[in-house]
Amino acid sequence: MLNAAAELFVTRGFAATSTREIAERVGIRQASLYYHFAGKDEILAELLQRSVRPTVDKVAKIEALVPPQIHATALYLLALIDIRTLAEAPHNVGILYGQADVTNSEIYAEFRDARQELVATYGRFGLQAASPSVAADIDTREFGEMLMHSVEVVTTIRNAGMTLTAKSANRIAAAALRMCDVSKDTIATAASTATELLAEFHHESHQRPAGDHT
Repeated sequence: MLNAAAELFVTRGFAATSTREIAERVGIRQASLYYHFAGKDEILAELLQRSVRPTVDKVAKIEALVPPQIHATALYLLALIDIRTLAEAPHNVGILYGQADVTNSEIYAEFRDARQELVATYGRFGLQAASPSVAADIDTREFGEMLMHSVEVVTTIRNAGMTLTAKSANRIAAAALRMCDVSKDTIATAASTATELLAEFHHESHQRPAGDHT
């Protein structure tokens, strides 16, 4: 059900998609859909969670794997993991963030909280890695939004019909570090170390939330 909804939301737009169309795509009655979700806003909230929560859930492991004081590597690894989350999300659901009013509705509260947690992590990792001139002139949330937005270009690339390659992923992660005003050598070291550490996440099983009906 979630995959069907994601495809319709991305291709037709959230506002233009009805719960009846989602049900028809799945092959169930519209009434049956409401056993699982109260409406399409609740479906979108679950899909948006999937665009951020997998990365948020890996932050503690990133901090455990990356040696202390190697902050550039932590940020690079976070970016690579987030890029993978966005690239592997079904039907580019990350692009849906701007398609509904997620600012005030309580339906989207969990997504907003998860996104802000990820923004805070980007900001913290970024300030730890940044040169003194950058760190002295920006606050954590602002820097976090800038860094996270630079990674979210993945959704734009997917929306243009292009396939994200490993080289492209590394370019995006490196661009995040360049925003921190670190040296080329620091970026190269972070890239090498983070790529090796990324293998630690490769075979993790992705647990689906209860109520998943893809």
